[in-house]
Amino acid sequence: MSRGNTRQRIQDVALELFAQRGYEKTSLREIAEHLDVTKAALYYHFKSKEDIVVSLFQDLAEPCDELAAWAEQQRPATLEVKLEVLRRYSEVLFKAAPLFRFIQENQATMRELSIGETFKERVRTLVDVLQIPDAPLTDQVRCSAAVFTIHTGMFSLRETEGDPEDKRKAVLEVAQELVTTAHRDRG
Repeated sequence: MSRGNTRQRIQDVALELFAQRGYEKTSLREIAEHLDVTKAALYYHFKSKEDIVVSLFQDLAEPCDELAAWAEQQRPATLEVKLEVLRRYSEVLFKAAPLFRFIQENQATMRELSIGETFKERVRTLVDVLQIPDAPLTDQVRCSAAVFTIHTGMFSLRETEGDPEDKRKAVLEVAQELVTTAHRDRG
């Protein structure tokens, strides 16, 4: 098995165990046991649980950074560009759903790890792209809320019956409606 696949397996198993037992109650030894590898083999890839979580966020950061860079190149962003930003962001978050479950269930740990600050900066960049210069406050709220609708909508619907892709699309539709409404009188 290649190094990249081993790293991914470690991340997947760790995230699953963190979600089941909590970050604090999961040890590197347990992660190694679930992978059927020695602790030394695990240490080759990650020195600590924190290293695993940081790596998960770095993996999420890459598509977010690519999206933010693309969006920045589209300035001033048209409505169509903004709707595309939301569509792409929705897909990025959908693929990272296990990580977001971890975040929700381990908020105290997230504050301690201080990973959240860099992620917040990425979200601010996307919100800035969606904003309409000199728009009324209600439309500024709509544009900001569109990004957070994707975050909270996907989380809040996780227990709702239905196909995950259908739920993602429903959340995206609502987020896009918010931005479209904010643009209604702007051509």
